[in-house]
Amino acid sequence: MPHTVPRAGAAPGSRPRWWTELPLIAVVYAAYSAGRLLARGDVSTAVDHGLAILHFEQRLNIDFESPLNDLFTTNAVIGIPADFAYASLHYVLTPAILMWLWKRRKASDYRFLRTWLLVSTVIGLIGFTLLPTCPPRLLDASHGFVDTMAQYGSYGWWGGDASAPRGLGGLTNQYAAMPSLHVGWALWCGVALWRHGRSVWTKVLAVGYPLAITLVVMGTANHYFLDAAAGVATMGLGALLAGPALRLTEALRTRLRPVQEAPVASRNAGVPANVGDKCETSARERERIPRQQGRGADRQRTDGAADDGGRGAGAGGRGAPAAGGATSTAGDGAPAAAR
Repeated sequence: MPHTVPRAGAAPGSRPRWWTELPLIAVVYAAYSAGRLLARGDVSTAVDHGLAILHFEQRLNIDFESPLNDLFTTNAVIGIPADFAYASLHYVLTPAILMWLWKRRKASDYRFLRTWLLVSTVIGLIGFTLLPTCPPRLLDASHGFVDTMAQYGSYGWWGGDASAPRGLGGLTNQYAAMPSLHVGWALWCGVALWRHGRSVWTKVLAVGYPLAITLVVMGTANHYFLDAAAGVATMGLGALLAGPALRLTEALRTRLRPVQEAPVASRNAGVPANVGDKCETSARERERIPRQQGRGADRQRTDGAADDGGRGAGAGGRGAPAAGGATSTAGDGAPAAAR
């Protein structure tokens, strides 16, 4: 029965294994969280950056966060759900959609979207490091912003330190506002749902979710409008770099694959692999083939000897009458001589 020797490693188009994907995503997320902590920078520098952004928006009349924050702080029916959305959806919906893509979509689609998300997150981490920015809620009260997370903190698990649970505010970087990855990740979710969702409600969610998160991050005074715009730009750059990143990882995998397959090739060296064209045999069949060939050769020699004996006997039988005929002729010749 034909037996195919397995190749080392998974084929490029095969679905990634969950036990390799989870550690990869966990490592990148841990690096993202740790990087936010390490990129705190000087508070005065972060405040200066925040004020510069706010004044630039005011000159262009695009400081949309100011009226939205007034709306959220004066209407608890809007502000409380917005705080819950800010504190949870970023960490729940994004991995849920990633798992859905891994399970339901083509491997190539999943690989691109996963790589796009990871590359964009790394770019955002670079932004936090190079440009620490004070969010509107941490500016002086004279600028008119109210921290809705602190205002409605008694309704949820968060305290006054962004969306961190009470008592864990020291584990978050409150000056990582530029770019807004809340908006960036929401845009990623929207694109994934739009491209791969099938129902009308999925399309509605694909458009509505990024827009809603953009309003939420500004209304809760966690981000400026330009932070949200920078989050969109970050995802755009990540989408452009996702393809080259995939090709680079595939080239590295291809270079490493012959090293992994070398032991298999050395074990199979000198062993006849093919019986016929494109037909590989198992080890047990290879053991039987020499014995079968030996028996066939013995049988051929035995049959050949028998055939040669039969032909010799036939030749002798035919030769006897000929001898008799010669004798008869000689006998006929003797009387002729006598006559």
